[in-house]
Amino acid sequence: MALTHKQCQNAKPGRHSDGGGLYLLVKPSGARSWVLRVQYRGKRRDFGLGSYTEKSAGGVLPIERRRLLSLTEARDKAKEGRKLAKAGISPSLHWRSLEEAEKPAVTFEQAANDYHAHVSKSWRNGKHGKQWLATLELYAFPAIGKKPVSEIDASAIQAVLLPNWLSKGETMRRVRQRIGAVLDYSHSQGWRETEAPMRAVNQLLKNVKQPKGSNFAAMPYASVPGFWLKLQEAEQSIGRRALQFLILTLARSGEVRFAKWSEIDFDAAEWRVPAERTKTGRLHIVPLVPEAVALLDDLRGLIGEDPNAPIFPGNKGKPMSDATIAKALRTTGGDDFTVHGFRSSFRDWAAETGQPDAWAEAALSHGNPDKVEAAYKRTTFFNQRRDVLMPAWSAFVHGPSNLVSLAERRA
Repeated sequence: MALTHKQCQNAKPGRHSDGGGLYLLVKPSGARSWVLRVQYRGKRRDFGLGSYTEKSAGGVLPIERRRLLSLTEARDKAKEGRKLAKAGISPSLHWRSLEEAEKPAVTFEQAANDYHAHVSKSWRNGKHGKQWLATLELYAFPAIGKKPVSEIDASAIQAVLLPNWLSKGETMRRVRQRIGAVLDYSHSQGWRETEAPMRAVNQLLKNVKQPKGSNFAAMPYASVPGFWLKLQEAEQSIGRRALQFLILTLARSGEVRFAKWSEIDFDAAEWRVPAERTKTGRLHIVPLVPEAVALLDDLRGLIGEDPNAPIFPGNKGKPMSDATIAKALRTTGGDDFTVHGFRSSFRDWAAETGQPDAWAEAALSHGNPDKVEAAYKRTTFFNQRRDVLMPAWSAFVHGPSNLVSLAERRA
């Protein structure tokens, strides 16, 4: 027997049939909703239609209102649901896809604010969090802020960066990183089909003439985990192992190529780079993360550990050439970047994740340009590098940087 409007209003807790598989479900709390019970792919299934409302609205309704159904509207929707189920189409999935298609597109500005709201909670430096968003507000939002994230391509990003690429290179590099992080996050949220087209952006900017003294071409830090995975999956060679060690230790190419087994203290998990081979002219002690120790341990099992022999030998047991590491980078998909640029990738990562500048500078073995301050401030923040900074960098390199915390493994 079909329901009446009055029966729907006064119905007690339980299921009340309107016929044709349509039921009014009343909960003990008094909440009312419509359920369609129908045969779907050989099985009896229940599909939710929406909540009960007394009055029909009519006309074209917003998505939220279409989930409130009067008796008449519920019958119409149930009729449609029976046709879909008979055709082998899930009514729930069909209606959900229609709703998704009608939702307004997420803009870059909305995505950036959403991403920032998530990741900034984990940043130690509140000032950095404000600056992170401020750079996008200043440089990116005017050009692409109102543009749907699904439509932002390499040329759109180039249009943001190019006007200030030569005059404000460091700032624009950070803007590029942040745009990439937002787009990767958007991909993970289903707001765009692809990840950030940063490789294409780098290609577009590649032909822009740089002034003398410009920085080494650095891989965007968000791309480092993906590149590391390629290194691991590629056929192993001494050159690729040297490159992996360089990325984990943040050392300069020459420091790695001329490293000797006598400089490694496996018990303390330290690499003591002698003063004569550092740019600062001082001993640089590098805390080795477990992954770096494992890499060395595996290598000494293959080639031995003569104290005076190079860890990464080239031809005839001599230290490998700089070209060997560069080739390892190039043949693993990093042909747009330089080996030295990984130090810059790390520096960007440290800045973006709120790591203290002093720790990051110490990890890179940078000298203090202030001679007076350098004379008094001699700490190398070794404990902080060993216990916090380097393990965090290694964890980022090896695994997904929480989507939110990444936009995390490229999201």
